[in-house]
Amino acid sequence: MNKHVVNKMPKINRRAFVVGTAAAGAGLALGLDLPFGGPTVVRAADGSPEVNVWVVIRPDDTVVIRIARSEMGQGTLTGLAQLVAEELECDWSKVTTEYPTPGQSVARKRAWGDFSTGGSRGIRTSQEYVRKGGATARMMLVQAAANEWKVPASECTAANSVITHTPSGKKTTYGKVVEAAARLEPPADADVKLKDPKDWKIAGKGILRLDTADKTTGKMIYGADIKLPGMLNAALKDCPVFGGKLKSYDEAKVMGMKGVKKVVRVNDSTVAVVADTWWHAKTALDALPLVWDEGENAKVSSESIAAWLKEGLDSGPAFVGNQNGDAKAAIAGAAKKVEAVYNYPYQNHACMEPLNATALYTPDKCEVWTGTQNGEAAFAAVLEASGLPADKCEVHKQMLGGGFGRRGMTDYVRQAVAIAKQMPGTPVKLLWSREDDMQHGNYHPVTQCKLTGAFDADNNLTALQVRISGQSILFTVRPAALENGKDPAAFQGLHEKGDWAIGYTFPNLLVEHSMRNPHVPPGFWRGVNVNQNAIYLECFMDELAHSVGQDPVEFRRKLMSKHPKHLGVLNAVAEKIGWTTPPPKGVFRGIAQHMGYGSYVAGAAEISVIDGNKIKVHRIVAATDCGYAVNPAQIERQIAGSFVYGLSGLFYQACTVKDGRIEQSNFDTYNSMRMAEMPKVESIIMPSGGFWGGVGEPTICVAAPAVLNAFFAATGKRIRSVPLKDQNITFA
Repeated sequence: MNKHVVNKMPKINRRAFVVGTAAAGAGLALGLDLPFGGPTVVRAADGSPEVNVWVVIRPDDTVVIRIARSEMGQGTLTGLAQLVAEELECDWSKVTTEYPTPGQSVARKRAWGDFSTGGSRGIRTSQEYVRKGGATARMMLVQAAANEWKVPASECTAANSVITHTPSGKKTTYGKVVEAAARLEPPADADVKLKDPKDWKIAGKGILRLDTADKTTGKMIYGADIKLPGMLNAALKDCPVFGGKLKSYDEAKVMGMKGVKKVVRVNDSTVAVVADTWWHAKTALDALPLVWDEGENAKVSSESIAAWLKEGLDSGPAFVGNQNGDAKAAIAGAAKKVEAVYNYPYQNHACMEPLNATALYTPDKCEVWTGTQNGEAAFAAVLEASGLPADKCEVHKQMLGGGFGRRGMTDYVRQAVAIAKQMPGTPVKLLWSREDDMQHGNYHPVTQCKLTGAFDADNNLTALQVRISGQSILFTVRPAALENGKDPAAFQGLHEKGDWAIGYTFPNLLVEHSMRNPHVPPGFWRGVNVNQNAIYLECFMDELAHSVGQDPVEFRRKLMSKHPKHLGVLNAVAEKIGWTTPPPKGVFRGIAQHMGYGSYVAGAAEISVIDGNKIKVHRIVAATDCGYAVNPAQIERQIAGSFVYGLSGLFYQACTVKDGRIEQSNFDTYNSMRMAEMPKVESIIMPSGGFWGGVGEPTICVAAPAVLNAFFAATGKRIRSVPLKDQNITFA
């Protein structure tokens, strides 16, 4: 959506909005003040009336559903449209979507709520109020028709964008009554009833995605595709060492080069060249003499980080994330003790579309066109970088060519505005190179984990201690979310209860985090901390089972009687994979279960191993209990796609540090799995109802431990460090 008329655009204090947005990012519960119509009709850009902020209906019965969350391939756009359309009772074949802007939302008292799209929250944390938006619009349309017919609204029904007066058989369409509906007062919130999911006709079905056709034909516009009249292009270089500074540069050496318009200092560590084309800007930038002050961080390496983290496994303070009983005492008095140390590396998001933002700045207005996972955070960044108030700023969200958490950050938006401010009146597109993207990310945090299990004389597990040493994302990205210094996100999948609950009951349990934060900036990487925590716990559970000669599934089941939903997904994959029957000759199985983002997930893998180090992953069975399934076909695609991410990380992906900087600079040194390496994926979608879980991220975490446990079954070797390429293990 470009622009529409609003009754009033209040001036908003810039600092207050920035602070408020930061709070919202930390999980603020929104109390929405939705301007549902009123005597003055609010109109979309084409003049069509909006029934409320979620629904615009054109005279030809086209239904425009507004989507505040971002679409980056995960299907949130289609899923949210299904939920609105379900309650609206509209003709799905005439549905289209558009993005409202965060500036419009702020001007209308945050009418569209949270714009943030991450943590598999796009549908599950907005489903209630978007459904109410659809239901409210339906009630207003029906009331408008009833008023025209001078009959009670209770005698009218709506279906497929047609309103029917049941006693007389009179019919009309949404497009014919929308003008009148837009002028009505909305019903009281208490009068808006939502459907029972068992009665869904559009939601809950595997409907084709709304964005597929445009992506297939190349019609879809991404941030990198933006073109504006008179636009220039910018390339930048940041200090290669995180925390370093830019000492000096000699712009005179490049100002005469082809197409170069200006060399600008972006911030303390970054310089950019602006030119008529991006390639001219990049060529001049590469020729620009630069002097860096790399600082003390230039002495840091992967080895020094690993040594520091290793110290945290045995000494120093630690935050307790979950405990019951006295695990240390039980371990000290155990008849048998099992111990293992695992580690997990830095990883890059590696989005196919490099980071970019186009900014146009004047003293009276600053606009940015960009793909962002959080429109409001990008808007706050524009306010802060431009120095302008909220009513003079805007962010136009574009489709994302991948996000995975990286586009939830706003560094590239701030940079674009800082460059544009030095060229007022001229739109400037900042495009990072692949090397910029790889070496200046916010990386999946590096951690190590020491696990200790204790058994009594009868081989009953009596205690488990889990001590994680490593980085905290919240410490760097969202310190206000720390709980007395503790990062609750570090314990994802290991909590006592909630969206990240551990799926076992141990007589004695202690889960700790020794927080150690190297200088490399961490970030939310698809799946986040549940990825490594699932490897740590589920591979170690396998180790514990084998150490006492017990079947890994039966061993788990004995500890899961109080966790029926965890047990449900475990049993589902065990049955589907044929766990109790012998696999084909040369094929071996592994299994894992976990919880993340409010969903219960499990995976079972079948692999074969050639020459001891070449793995063929034949098949992965995955089960997901996400409570409610809005689009089962899309969930299947998300499960398969999550395994691409999980297996790529397992086999190939690690970012290493040398002289304070990331060594990997492109896909030749940071690989992803290929189509020929992809296993057959069999999805079991088993929504049990009563809760809303995430879909895009949870199953990532079970792919790696299932394969690693199968590798042990095949070879008798435990792999406790990833990626496998560092162990000279590859895809067959």
